[in-house]
Amino acid sequence: MANVKKSTPGMSKEWPAVGRRQFLGLAGTAGAGLLVLRSGALGAEAPSNKLNIAMIGTGGRAGAHFGVASGENIVALCDVNEQHLEKAAKRCPNAKTYVDWRKCLDQKDINAVICSTTDFTHAFVANWALNRDLHVYCEKPLGNSVEEARTVRASYLKRKDKVATQCGTQRHAMDNFNRVAELIRDGAIGELSQAHAWGNRQIRRPGYLPAQGEPPKHLHYDLWLGPTPFHPYNPGYFGGCLAWNMYWDFGSGQIGDMGSHTMDLVWNAIDPVRPTTAQAESYPAGSAEAGGGGGGRRGEKGKDAPAKPIPPHPDVTPVELHSSFDMPANDWRPAIKVNWWQGGMMPRSPRGYVDLNKIGHGAMFKGKNGFLICDFGSRILIPFGDADDMTYYKPRTKEQLQPPVGGFQGEWVKACKDTNKKTHCDFDYSGTMIETMLLGLVAYRAGKKIQYDPEKGVVTDNDEANALLKRKYREGWTLNG
Repeated sequence: MANVKKSTPGMSKEWPAVGRRQFLGLAGTAGAGLLVLRSGALGAEAPSNKLNIAMIGTGGRAGAHFGVASGENIVALCDVNEQHLEKAAKRCPNAKTYVDWRKCLDQKDINAVICSTTDFTHAFVANWALNRDLHVYCEKPLGNSVEEARTVRASYLKRKDKVATQCGTQRHAMDNFNRVAELIRDGAIGELSQAHAWGNRQIRRPGYLPAQGEPPKHLHYDLWLGPTPFHPYNPGYFGGCLAWNMYWDFGSGQIGDMGSHTMDLVWNAIDPVRPTTAQAESYPAGSAEAGGGGGGRRGEKGKDAPAKPIPPHPDVTPVELHSSFDMPANDWRPAIKVNWWQGGMMPRSPRGYVDLNKIGHGAMFKGKNGFLICDFGSRILIPFGDADDMTYYKPRTKEQLQPPVGGFQGEWVKACKDTNKKTHCDFDYSGTMIETMLLGLVAYRAGKKIQYDPEKGVVTDNDEANALLKRKYREGWTLNG
């Protein structure tokens, strides 16, 4: 493509932050003459009220965002795959094109970014954009390490009154998320004590792939790797996120994939604070140790033979996993235990006639008076017994229900134009959720329960676990550029 701006692989220069932009009132942007006014000041469709968006990542998940973004001004396109970039440029012929997102973010007229890159660059793109006071929509997960999640969240909190953020857990817009939260907070199962979320995917990988062939000419492979430690090209890493996200250097397995969507059911309902402990284990699916009422393996004398735990793999994230977290009390509930299960490890069903394994991705809440079980679109209540007649619970009237979220991406666009409006999955909410789940992976790799200081972001009793809070990056790449 003749108009693609080439980059220097592994560019080490830290680009200075551009001047602070104010999205309410006057917002001058260099070289563009753009004036962004309060939402509705000149009508929703007035040219001066439109965002100038950079689409960083134009293939894959980006396809879900072009519709909303096309109602604004798409002024920049960036992708390491020139075939994706060329296709996007046909839709947006006036946008400047890049293969290096660092150079893209230096374009002065940008005031909003939609990030649809690989998981291992999400935190980089988001944090660099925030450092330039840009609004950011970032696909999940928000980070690939505890440190990344905390860094992006902290950058957002510094400027939360002038930028809008949204993490791409778009299922949150389903009305059932509100209904589940209302039932839990209004006491439909009594005082809350436990929450569980799970996902049943089982994607196994033997280890990092060996070198095979050469990267195609349209792919800037070094930029695709970005900050990640070098791995030789292999076409097996391409074809969607499930091709690479099981490897430690590239992703966090189920946790960064469907886990982020499913734990959102819990997070939305419990009004969380960050955990003080984390513990994790891995056992073969179907064993007694895997939970879910598994019967275990029968020994010679008819007794269950204990299953051996599955140790951490040096290259690949776990398939089977159960992690648990102690969550402090807040102003409406006591301290509770939050659990994540995956790959066939499952919580035990409260009733024999309820098969939780039939819910591929779901959540369960335990309270003093019963259980609530749900998936993304439905829910059921199970009282403990005949004595629990639910007279203690008073349902909301229709007028008291939480209003629908509406369009998930559209909610972010509206908040960009009027930061008095809030998004449901901003980088505070989403940052604490992925920080917690990634802490479970740290505990699993450390092999023991860990004590965590959520204010300082440190493990207080295990130096090995503390080191695992961070990722190692290639020379020339910085998270805080």
